[in-house]
Amino acid sequence: MADEQTGVSETEIAVHWHEEEYYSPPESFIQQANLKDPEIREKFRIENFPDYFAEYGELLQWDRKWDQVFDGSNPPFWRWFVGGRLNASVNCIDRHLASNRNKAAFYFVPENPDEMRQVITYQDLYVRVNEFAALLRDFAGVKKGDRVTIHMPMVAELPIAMLACARLGAIHSVVFGGFSGQACADRIIDSESHILITMDGYYRSGKWLNHKEKADVAVERAEQAGQHVDKVLIFERHPGRYSSDTPLTEGRDFIVNELLSQFRGARVEPESMKAEDPLFLMYTSGSTGKPKGVQHSTGGYLSYVTATSKNILDIHPEDVYWCMADIGWITGHSYIVYGPLSLGASSIIYEGVPSYPHANRPFEIAEELGVNIFHTSPTAIRGLRMAKDINPQKYNYHFKLMVTVGEPIEPDVWRWYYHVIGRDEAVIVDTWWQTETGGFLCSTVPALDKMKPGSAGPGVPGIHPVIFDDEGHEIQAGSGRGGNICIRNPWPGTLQTIWKDPERFVRTYYGKYCKNPDSKDWRDWPYMAGDGAMLASDGYFRILGRIDDVINVAGHRLGTKELESAVLRLDEVAEAAVIAAQDDLKGTVPELYVSLQPNVVPSDELSQRIVNAIVSEIGPIARPRKVWIVPDLPKTRSGKIMRRILASISNNKEIGDVTTLANPEVVDTIHQLVRS
Repeated sequence: MADEQTGVSETEIAVHWHEEEYYSPPESFIQQANLKDPEIREKFRIENFPDYFAEYGELLQWDRKWDQVFDGSNPPFWRWFVGGRLNASVNCIDRHLASNRNKAAFYFVPENPDEMRQVITYQDLYVRVNEFAALLRDFAGVKKGDRVTIHMPMVAELPIAMLACARLGAIHSVVFGGFSGQACADRIIDSESHILITMDGYYRSGKWLNHKEKADVAVERAEQAGQHVDKVLIFERHPGRYSSDTPLTEGRDFIVNELLSQFRGARVEPESMKAEDPLFLMYTSGSTGKPKGVQHSTGGYLSYVTATSKNILDIHPEDVYWCMADIGWITGHSYIVYGPLSLGASSIIYEGVPSYPHANRPFEIAEELGVNIFHTSPTAIRGLRMAKDINPQKYNYHFKLMVTVGEPIEPDVWRWYYHVIGRDEAVIVDTWWQTETGGFLCSTVPALDKMKPGSAGPGVPGIHPVIFDDEGHEIQAGSGRGGNICIRNPWPGTLQTIWKDPERFVRTYYGKYCKNPDSKDWRDWPYMAGDGAMLASDGYFRILGRIDDVINVAGHRLGTKELESAVLRLDEVAEAAVIAAQDDLKGTVPELYVSLQPNVVPSDELSQRIVNAIVSEIGPIARPRKVWIVPDLPKTRSGKIMRRILASISNNKEIGDVTTLANPEVVDTIHQLVRS
């Protein structure tokens, strides 16, 4: 749809930046790299689709090998490794025991530096996953196909719970620990989950946070909506001591640490799953307000994250790898749990804020544990850059590879990351992908491609991106125009569907650019990412951010409709519009414009209640930077709120012509209010 003021297409973006210089990977990295075949993209060219993805499947251990790499007979519900059977837990744990049982699978690093860190070997992980799987099966009644909701902070018990579900063939649905009880309830309701796994509390920024109280809210709200939770299983942050102020509900709440003694030594025969059986649901914010349950498969997803962990992250079994993402997001699923464990890697799980108790904590940990692969977001990099007391030179660490993920990174920030944190010796992969895609879509191959600040790079081998304008015309490389980035071909890591909503799945990701809805040819079904991008003449993609109304806050995707719905629960609020405001640290943050019901008087107290409504419904990550109470919101004659005008005001950009609005006079009023 075209902008009613400018006539510029929403998916065709004017781009104003100069091309950046190239950086080459050092020879020492190239020599040890997993992927250094210069012919790889020739082998993975689109004419060879889908057979080249068999190479990804070969990285896994199968109970029964597949009959068919790809089944595209029911577009766009692609099926991968059809006829194959496997178990994700076996691939991440059991198959490493023969030669690496005493190798560290995870280092759990508590936020408090005075608390002892844990080393969890593959043998430890095997024992703990089996015992908890036995508890889930025999005490909680969990069986194959059940959905299990996990609402936990960054602790070692989180991947243990996930892998225990995978061992049983249950579908896990992990909710980001920072989300509210209501957000957890929404996901329990949609997935029809009867079991909630949680924790009494955890540490963040040096403070103890009561996490159990969110479980009570979640279960109560789910019950009100008709979804009964049978059992709440609570891990203790300090085993042997329940540390929450929230009391236990008899008959519903159970302390996992007390129950586990009954299952000591238990071993659970892993459920042999079809490759296309669901492994997990990951809920992502959508533009309609209702979170989307993105459904990922077992065989396709696991093969894809294993291959990209090997080829793009360059993980070797002897590496120590630290991804600073939260496991409650897809990055943590793919590149803390499933990908690295499938490769037999050693990974770090860090509990809290990486700048606590000082900004140099990441380098201290990297030195102590010998981290050589470092994976973080532009927000975290900007935070390090802004810290006054940062001094990485003081610490003896050496990164061979660094990753940036979650949002586009500014070239100046990239260069600081390369020179200061990477010490000019680490290769950087600037990765672009989504919850829905399972794994990386665009990135340089670290040993083969030169790096370019601010550019994600080409499609990873086997992925063939294209940029379309609104009418479906391809925008050519080097044209200087941005558009809607799409993927021409299916791939194993892509989502199978949206849980219980296949029509929404087709409409959201394939509806706009499908060439023929009756076609059985995958070539007629390009995947629409919903991100703006530009393709440079060198074949490198630069991601420009979301085209739809999903705000990207520090790499976390938040739907404006979810935020606005939370505000509109207040009787005093008539209308609300959330926009993405530029922020030096987080990239973008929500900023909120509201108009009130007649005769309601604005006040600081009301503004605070509006903020509290969002934090309560969504979580602290969604806290708006500012609430502007305005007399009216700018609208088209059809009643559409023009959020882009509000975003221009918040970001101090040119507003443009507003004469075609139904209420153009309000724009000047709002502008004066914000700029005063």
